Amino acid sequence: MRIDKFLNAVNLTKRRSVAQDMLQSGVVMINGIVVKPSKNVAVGDVISLVFLESTKRYHVLLIPQTKSTPKTLQHDYIEEIA
Repeated sequence: MRIDKFLNAVNLTKRRSVAQDMLQSGVVMINGIVVKPSKNVAVGDVISLVFLESTKRYHVLLIPQTKSTPKTLQHDYIEEIA
């Protein structure tokens, strides 16, 4: 699954366009490498989102098979790394 679709599907961004803007701004990394919206996500990847005052890191546990998932099931797909 593409990173822009993944961020939206697991509710890390509200809209896919927001995810695409973040990717074009260079604030999204997979395994420490800045990626483009077309980059595919795999189980085991570490996604980093760089914000103004902090960086959030997530470990990919599962790739969703649907376009969106309920927010209550977010923990099935990603795990926040401290």
